[in-house]
Amino acid sequence: MPVKFDDKLVVAISSRALFDLEEGHGIFEQQGVDAYCQYQIEHENDILEPGVAFPLVKKLLALKDSQDQAQVEVILISRNSADTGLRVFNSIQHHKLDMTRAAFTGGESPYRYLKAFTAHLFLSADPEDVHKTLEAGFAAATILPSNNSSVSNPYDQLRIAFDGDAVLFSDEAEKVFQQQGLEAFTTSEREAADKPLLGGPFKSVLAALHKIQSEHDPKHGPIRTALFTARAAPAHERVIRTLRAWDIRIDEAVFLGGMDKGEFLKTFGADIFFDDQQTHCDSTRQHVPTGHVPSGVVNG
Repeated sequence: MPVKFDDKLVVAISSRALFDLEEGHGIFEQQGVDAYCQYQIEHENDILEPGVAFPLVKKLLALKDSQDQAQVEVILISRNSADTGLRVFNSIQHHKLDMTRAAFTGGESPYRYLKAFTAHLFLSADPEDVHKTLEAGFAAATILPSNNSSVSNPYDQLRIAFDGDAVLFSDEAEKVFQQQGLEAFTTSEREAADKPLLGGPFKSVLAALHKIQSEHDPKHGPIRTALFTARAAPAHERVIRTLRAWDIRIDEAVFLGGMDKGEFLKTFGADIFFDDQQTHCDSTRQHVPTGHVPSGVVNG
C-alpha cells in the first residue's frame, strides 16, 4: 500500500530555512550556479550548522501519539540538485533528524510538489517561492534571520504563535482598517461580532495542530498555540466567536491594541511566530523566530 499522511501534520521546509547555508548562498549570488555547485560538492562532508527553523523542526519531529507514532512529517523541498543536496542530507543524518523524503528541483521553484506531498505548510528562506506557494493555496512563510536562530526556547512544549487578520483569518477586516481607518474598523467589527471571519492561509495549519492536541491530555499536551493580535476590545469578540464557530482550540489569546508584540512573544516562548506585516516581523524576529506571511491587503 502506498504511504499516506492522512493523520499527520505535513511540513515542507527548504534547506536554507533548516540549515545555515548563507555562505554557499553568497557564492551563488556573487559567482553563479556553477561555482555554488562546485562549492557544495567540495564541502559535502562538512556538516551544516542549524538554521533559524532547526529547533522548530526538532520539536515537530518529536511529536508522537499514544502508540509512539510520529504525528508530523517534515519533508525537505529544495532548489538544490540531488548532487548538491547530498550535503544537506548528510547534515540531516548527522543531526539525527527523522527526515527521509525530499524533492530537489535543480533551480526550479519547488512549490509545485506541495500538493503531491499533501503538505499543510511550507517554510522557506526564499520570498519568491513563498509568494508562489500562497498563490497556489497553501500556507507558507518566509523564515527571517533571527537573533534566536540557534537557541530553542526553554519549554519542552512546541509553542506556535499566530497573528490574526490575513494569517489565521482572511483580510476582510484588515481591508476596512487599511482603507477607512481604526474607527471604521472598530465599528465594523462590533456590528459583525456574530459573523465568523473567513479562514486565512493558516487556518488549516491551526486545525491540524488542534487535531494533534485533541489526542493528548490538554493539561499536559505537547503543543501550545497562541494568537497575538493588534486588535483590542471591542474588536476581540468577533475573533473569539470565529474560533468557537470553527471548533478550533487556541490556548492563549493576547489582544495588544497596537502594542509591540516582541516582548509578549518572548514571554510566551514561541518557537515560531507568523505575521503578515513586514514591520511587525522586523520587530518580533529580534525576540523569537519569525515567519513573514506575505498575504492580504498590506502585501498588495
